[in-house]
Amino acid sequence: MKKILIVCLLAVTLPLYVFAQHSDDSGNVKQLMALQDRLNQLGKKVINDDTEMERLNSNAEFIQTLVQALKIPHSFNFPFDSVKAVTIVNSPDSRYRIISWHVAFDDGSYRFYGTIQMNNPDKLEMFPLTDYTPYIKNAEDTVTNNTKWLGAQYYKIIPVYSGQNPYYVLLGWKGNNVKTTKKVIEVLSFNHEGKPVLGMPVFIGNGKTRKRVVFEYTRQASMLLKYDENQHLIVFDNLAPQDKKQAGNYEFYGPDLSYNGYRFKDGHWIYVDNVDMRNAPSSQDNDYIDPKKQAEIDRSTAAPNN
Repeated sequence: MKKILIVCLLAVTLPLYVFAQHSDDSGNVKQLMALQDRLNQLGKKVINDDTEMERLNSNAEFIQTLVQALKIPHSFNFPFDSVKAVTIVNSPDSRYRIISWHVAFDDGSYRFYGTIQMNNPDKLEMFPLTDYTPYIKNAEDTVTNNTKWLGAQYYKIIPVYSGQNPYYVLLGWKGNNVKTTKKVIEVLSFNHEGKPVLGMPVFIGNGKTRKRVVFEYTRQASMLLKYDENQHLIVFDNLAPQDKKQAGNYEFYGPDLSYNGYRFKDGHWIYVDNVDMRNAPSSQDNDYIDPKKQAEIDRSTAAPNN
């Protein structure tokens, strides 16, 4: 029991210790802790409020509070790990981090929100992400920026050091509507002015070069999309319809127990068919927990014993 308690205490205190090491003002910690508590409360309302308007109003206050928190010096090193409504993922080179989340609408659709916070100790440097999904007609062929973002909630950043400037591959979940959900392989780079660019023609296969890859499948299924660092391979479930007559109707698509991938070679990602995944974990959506499901988990664990 003592060992378990020690581990739990370390899990809570270590991120704050790391933040304090980068901060010269203990008052920053107190401010961020208070704002983190408020963000946690608002995040639960963004997910659980009964009506769409209530969720949107809570989200507006959430955004204001988040910006207030990020303006505090050295906020980049503060983990905000108790705010379960958002996904925060840092680039492995510590150049930036992405904070992303979503609001669910009553019709089953989603709107995504987020920001790219750069690791700038002197001032807040960030690029808000504006969900432009309804207006992007050919997502796999389009290069955009942070103001015209194909919204998603990212859980993995893969740095690619090819040529003079690195680019980053992002893996994300992208809820869609009542019938289907999506996942996306996005590409983030920064231009000579230091501004973000989304999309890059680096995915080669099936007779086409894609600037990003979008998967769509039935909302009832889970899809594996992960990165195998040892093989330099992005691996994913092969999605197929239950019946060939349903081809192109993605509400009937789901994993068929085979896997494909994109393997990194010479600055590009080359499509690989029939990846051997016999020793891999099952194709459950373990790389990302939908905040709605997480909220239900939190409520069940907090419920008193009967």
